[in-house]
Amino acid sequence: MTTLRSLRDHLIRLLDWAEAHATFDKAVKGVPVAQRGVTPRGFEHSLWQLLEHVRLAQKDLLDFAVNPAYEHTLKWPDDYWPKDPRPRSASAWSQSITAFRADRTRLQALIANPRVDLFALVPTGKDRQTVLRAILLVADHNAYHVGQIIAVRRALGIWG
Repeated sequence: MTTLRSLRDHLIRLLDWAEAHATFDKAVKGVPVAQRGVTPRGFEHSLWQLLEHVRLAQKDLLDFAVNPAYEHTLKWPDDYWPKDPRPRSASAWSQSITAFRADRTRLQALIANPRVDLFALVPTGKDRQTVLRAILLVADHNAYHVGQIIAVRRALGIWG
């Protein structure tokens, strides 16, 4: 196996592995409807806000990495965090999870594509903003917030 193929395989696994911590899928599985919009004492965000935040950020980074017409229209941090701690509808939670997973799959397909130069600059990037950098940002960002989701679930008594 070539070094580049090995790197691609590792990056694909990195987006949903359970080797160093719980996965996104485990972190969001089985959350009771009544707990999704609760912000526990000592925490800044509800589970809904954390879920939507990782979905929005991942989607934006994916678009940034592949879209030659990408425009950074979201304002940081306001547009990356839902203001309401509660989902807007009963189905919003599952729709957000489905969208997150679809974008994760798109990222994994991008990584697996041997025609994609992982070290190339993103179409609208600056300096050293490569496709690889965008992928690593997604993985790092998601891991951080999955940890927060688990911490909130523990505070709510719904983890484990």
